[in-house]
Amino acid sequence: MEDEVHYCYIVRCSDGTLYCGYTNDLTKRVETHNRGKGSKYTRRRTPVTLIYSEEFKTKSKALKREHQIKKLSRKEKLELII
Repeated sequence: MEDEVHYCYIVRCSDGTLYCGYTNDLTKRVETHNRGKGSKYTRRRTPVTLIYSEEFKTKSKALKREHQIKKLSRKEKLELII
């Protein structure tokens, strides 16, 4: 059995804002956001573009990283993706 991969990711919304989230299927999650079925925040800001992601072996570690990134300023988030 293959180990599941977990992701923390950042998308850029159509209005230029950034959204950080967690998923175990990055492609499907971005598609879900773009269908307007993702988070409440991105629902009216489609299309979104994936601009950053990190892989983790556990959901717990990915969620911790998501929490850390959400605390960052916009400038810090943009510096992270460079």
